[in-house]
Amino acid sequence: MSNIETDVLILGGGPAGLWAAVSAAAGARVVLVDKSRCGSSGPTVYGSTMIWDVAPGHSRADVVDTALARGGGLGDADWLHRVVDETHRRLQVWSGTRHRAPDTAGGDPPVVHLDGASYLRRLRRGALEVGVRILDHHPALQLLVDPAGTVVGAAGIQRHNRFRPWTIRAGAVVVATGGCAFLSGGAGTEVNTGEGLLMAVEAGAELSGMEFSSAYGLAPVLSRVHPNPAVAPGLSVRFAALYDEAGAELPGRYPAALAALADGGRVFAALHEVPDTVRHWLSRHGAVDAAGRVPVRAVLEGTVLGAGGVALTGPDCATTVRGLYVAGAVAGREVVTGAAGATGGLSGAWALASGTWAGEGAAAFAVANERATSARPVPGAGLGLHAHIDPRSVIGLVQEHTLPLRRSYRRSAGSLADSIAELDAMWPGAQFELGGLGAEQVKARQAAALLAVARWAGYSALVRTETRGIHRRIDHPQAAPEWQVRQRCGGLDAVWVRRVAVDDQLTAGRPAAV
Repeated sequence: MSNIETDVLILGGGPAGLWAAVSAAAGARVVLVDKSRCGSSGPTVYGSTMIWDVAPGHSRADVVDTALARGGGLGDADWLHRVVDETHRRLQVWSGTRHRAPDTAGGDPPVVHLDGASYLRRLRRGALEVGVRILDHHPALQLLVDPAGTVVGAAGIQRHNRFRPWTIRAGAVVVATGGCAFLSGGAGTEVNTGEGLLMAVEAGAELSGMEFSSAYGLAPVLSRVHPNPAVAPGLSVRFAALYDEAGAELPGRYPAALAALADGGRVFAALHEVPDTVRHWLSRHGAVDAAGRVPVRAVLEGTVLGAGGVALTGPDCATTVRGLYVAGAVAGREVVTGAAGATGGLSGAWALASGTWAGEGAAAFAVANERATSARPVPGAGLGLHAHIDPRSVIGLVQEHTLPLRRSYRRSAGSLADSIAELDAMWPGAQFELGGLGAEQVKARQAAALLAVARWAGYSALVRTETRGIHRRIDHPQAAPEWQVRQRCGGLDAVWVRRVAVDDQLTAGRPAAV
């Protein structure tokens, strides 16, 4: 067994985790563990990353007002101002290559474009330069808590060392494991399976905004699948214009395309609007039809681009559990996205800002608090020594009730109740009958997490009887004024959901005007 002690432990090596590591390293010892290879996995690797970069001035107020309107009134202006301020200050000293997109007439905020893979490599180098210890292929399976319930570390296994266990004791833990895309096939989302959400709830954390877990993206329809599904640069392409079967351009782009697909139609992207390198890749993999068009399909992004995640309790991205902080897509983002989901430059800006705040908060907590001499792993679902259920059967059931557009894009009370009943019936077996050793243990834990996230999302969507943002109820097609509230949820055996007034959930001080 590998035993390590540190001040701050970061779970997850994407942009949010790396920003948290660099931020925490300014005043603490930091260890970062990643289930794959930090800097070489996850959705950011594929395509470009957009980050808001709004200079001080009146335009900041316009950006915030636009984001609040798109979010259906569930966002928080002070949090948005903090995100805008933090990202601009950080990008001012960013040494990596970037391209600033020209300002648009459509009201979209100014953004910079970074090559995703280069961005992550530069962040990894920066973390190593400031003394962060990075452990690749070290999936975390459980959090550690002291007798008072404070999170004081995590435990997992080493993929490249015969699956030997590891334990890391820390003064605070930042979970930055990303959201949950339910293994939908989106580029890089094979690592976004929800274990961070499950570990947090098992330790006592609450979730927020889980009804806004129905974010969909578009990807080419491939007739020849690459032998390594993670190697799919064509899947991350952002099409400039989309067309119906008759060749008419769809106004509104993604929303119109998803609506057309949900109605049973077909949607295409014009091949001449795709970059040359991606065009060749698409042609090699059979994504171009006889008419020279690229058929596209809907891919569930779940909470990766949705708003749901672990509920925040303060401006340092602390949670309802002492010693536990969250950053990036694993955090509840209603305070900045509202009901609209984290798309475009806001997604990249949130990863940068929340990672910075969580790292600083975790380091301050670790330095200021004494540590208990004892710790225990939090019991969790799917951690049995022997497997009595095939995790593929659990994952198949979850995907049946999450991936189709009829399940997550257009919801109804009947459909949600049906899904909840079947997922609830599977939970006791998955909780106690999933398990195994080595790689099987990782797969079992993954299946349990996918099931848990699907249940939280289903219950939250059933309770919110309106349509707002990316949460669409065909039996309640309008937004209801009484539902301009946020929701929290949690629970394992019995899932609970409660309302939280927008003004009462948490506050964040606005940065001083510049």
